Amino acid sequence: MRRYLVGGAVRDRLLNRPVHECDWVVTGATPEEMVALGYKPVGKDFPVFLHPQTKEEHALARTERKSGRGYHGFTVYAAPDVTLEEDLIRRDLTINAMAEDEGGALIDPYGGVADLNARLLRHVSEAFAEDPVRVLRIARFHSRYAYLGFSIAPETMALMRQMVEAGEVDHLTPERVWRETERALLQPQPSVFFTTLRECGALRRLMPELDALFGVPQPPKHHPEVDTGLHVMLTLDCTAKLDAPLAVRYAALCHDFGKALTPADILPSHYGHETSGVPCVDAFSARLKVPADCRDLALHVCREHLMVHQARELTPGTLMQLLERVDALRRPARFEEFLIACECDARGRTGLEDRDYPQPYYLREALRRIQAVQVSSVTRDGFAGAAIGAELRTRRVKALKELRETWAA
Repeated sequence: MRRYLVGGAVRDRLLNRPVHECDWVVTGATPEEMVALGYKPVGKDFPVFLHPQTKEEHALARTERKSGRGYHGFTVYAAPDVTLEEDLIRRDLTINAMAEDEGGALIDPYGGVADLNARLLRHVSEAFAEDPVRVLRIARFHSRYAYLGFSIAPETMALMRQMVEAGEVDHLTPERVWRETERALLQPQPSVFFTTLRECGALRRLMPELDALFGVPQPPKHHPEVDTGLHVMLTLDCTAKLDAPLAVRYAALCHDFGKALTPADILPSHYGHETSGVPCVDAFSARLKVPADCRDLALHVCREHLMVHQARELTPGTLMQLLERVDALRRPARFEEFLIACECDARGRTGLEDRDYPQPYYLREALRRIQAVQVSSVTRDGFAGAAIGAELRTRRVKALKELRETWAA
């Protein structure tokens, strides 16, 4: 029995990046021997065990043979006679197919170090094409390492296109698509995930609502980048620069879905896109089984982002209605996320990334002012029953009127 450190831990150590978890491959052992040594079995599809002290995952070396469509269509063989090299060759990328023995010696049978130095994402073998999840994984790795200068090897991109054309990605479950998308959204340059999927044709199959935005023009006066798809990518990367949470990044991704539905005869204007986009965001979120917090914020941002951009021109009554629709009083933390997403929309425009954008400050102050108007002050003045709510709202609108006058001065 021998064990080897594999995968991301080896790769990231060579890239001088933090190593967050260590995975191991074990050769020359049976499941019974692992259990006898105190390892806890946890694998469902193949033999995986947790180390009795470190709790790190240890998988028995295995081979896989394609036996059906999709990423579940594999027959797995794990036995003591499977070699480390046989285990590594079934992996996706050469930079993920390296190992270290327990003495720290590097084992690199498929050129992973050379590709690390060349900043290339290259598939290990033609078996890459057997698992459609790898299309998503390569796109995610690209979004993670693009800032280091990594690109996808031409032959790997060609293979990804062949997989899409063969219908392999059509067998991906919504849960798996979302799992990879969620992880990609949190990368340093999330836009690369989606542009990579678009380059290989997978975006059109998996996320047609997003793919349809590319090539849709916008008024150059407001959007110097013109292309709506490019604008959404700029907005998304802005959320990453601010280290925004997942829900904000997802809202940025979806906020302009309605622009793909704009009638051709009114382009490049997009009157009403914020309203027409809402059903698209809702359907997209349902299809991918997106968590409720991400879906709800995305719906608010889609519907209201233009109102935020116009915040300082809104009448006190209209501003109050906006704050009520987004439930700012009861959900102040989500309101803050809402404002961040809208700010990124404003900054996701070529040449306007650093333009002054005071609307979030104005709206934060608006919330603070209406929060200061308490029910207790209304009841103290003798109001009761249904009159309390009406008077409370009247006073809050008055507070917003005073805010507007203060900012105008």
